[in-house]
Amino acid sequence: MANPYFQFKKFTIRHDKCAMKVGTDAVLLGAWADITACKNILDIGTGTGIIALMLAQRCFANIDAIDIDTDAYSQAKENVAASPFAERINVIHASCSEYTGSFTREKYDLIVSNPPYFINSLKCPDNKRSVARHTDSLSLSELIDDSCSLLSLSGRIALVLPYEQLGEIEMIARKNHLSICRQTDVIPVPGAQPKRLLIELSVPPTDIKNRNTLIIEEARHQYTPEYIALTKDFYLKM
Repeated sequence: MANPYFQFKKFTIRHDKCAMKVGTDAVLLGAWADITACKNILDIGTGTGIIALMLAQRCFANIDAIDIDTDAYSQAKENVAASPFAERINVIHASCSEYTGSFTREKYDLIVSNPPYFINSLKCPDNKRSVARHTDSLSLSELIDDSCSLLSLSGRIALVLPYEQLGEIEMIARKNHLSICRQTDVIPVPGAQPKRLLIELSVPPTDIKNRNTLIIEEARHQYTPEYIALTKDFYLKM
């Protein structure tokens, strides 16, 4: 039986009720997103609440975290309540479109999301897991469209995506008059092709794109110095 929780240095993530468990994608985004000068942050599709909690550990912003799934919402509230950051994180049960349409008039300095990414693959029999993983519930285009209406004038959107979606997110960014200001191509081991994409979009136009690569492992369970430096404030054994 899988462990029902994952222990980080400053908080615990219980994930026994959630369709999606603690994984590398969320940890990457939570550690990588630029929190400079952020006062208000929105986490779309919070799941267990892991990204919201990581960001709360890194800065003093107020954070709203939304999820469409009832069990994920309940689990995120549980994880936040048990953390040292409960006073600054508000967990909300709503879809992205509901939240954009009627729940808030807030404008955010940073919006983060580890969105659904399976488009044409076989659906999982567990409907909650399908909602968490498949774009039927929230397409990338819808996510960016909704996020744009919630951004402050200097706001940014930070995402973790499959690398294959680079062309799609570039096209969606152009359509919404957003600039790609940061990009990290995530490579699992030396010599492999990028598997994940960490990307940040900004409202202010810019010709500067800070692009680099991050290799996670030198060999199995032997993490690179760069990955350790990025995540050491969170993982117990880093």
